[in-house]
Amino acid sequence: MKTNAPSYRGYRFPPDIISHAVWLYHRFCLSFRDVEDLLVERGITVSYETIRQWCRKFGTEYARKLRRRQGRLGDTWHLDELFVTIQGQRRYLWRAIDQDGDVIDILVQAHRDQRAAERFFRKLLKGQEREPRRLVTDKLRSYEAAHRTLMPSALHDTERYANNRAEVSHEPVRQRERQMRGFKSVAQAQRFWPVHGVIQNLFRVGRHLLRSLNHRLLRSRSFLVWQEVTCA
Repeated sequence: MKTNAPSYRGYRFPPDIISHAVWLYHRFCLSFRDVEDLLVERGITVSYETIRQWCRKFGTEYARKLRRRQGRLGDTWHLDELFVTIQGQRRYLWRAIDQDGDVIDILVQAHRDQRAAERFFRKLLKGQEREPRRLVTDKLRSYEAAHRTLMPSALHDTERYANNRAEVSHEPVRQRERQMRGFKSVAQAQRFWPVHGVIQNLFRVGRHLLRSLNHRLLRSRSFLVWQEVTCA
């Protein structure tokens, strides 16, 4: 663990404060200034620009380690894309979640044609190291073409309402996009969403499906994993 520990050398604040700021920003729908105020209330004076730099540097590093720990996700992949406006231009946020609602991966692209679909499929296959048993999408022909090329053995489901899980999962994305007042660049969006997704996976424990005792145990386990990953 020590060899893979995040390097906090040269930072004035201790790891537990840095990791807590990153957690607040990605776990809740907060701005950098909101996180600054929450830390000030605890007697920690730090600027929102510093928090921005913490999230940019350490968020990506935490997410990479969390992704390795979570391993492979479910064998049913729900894929969908939603448009976002970046610098006045329409871009497409390609998203994949599994049957449990966990985010598998995210990719921002300029198009939603076959080439874009294949690029996203390759990214998913590289991350999961296997094909899904079942692939659920809408009737966009780009999915069908990419499926024939890259995932021919997976069952492709395009039935009406079959992909409601993916469409519903867009709602927190839209909420966060409004809070952030959009993105300044494709690079910023691509940097933020994968980190946000993997952190949400860790702390999304399905409260409504569990008894309170089981929910508390799973939540405690999530915090333990977070502390191990961040070495806080």
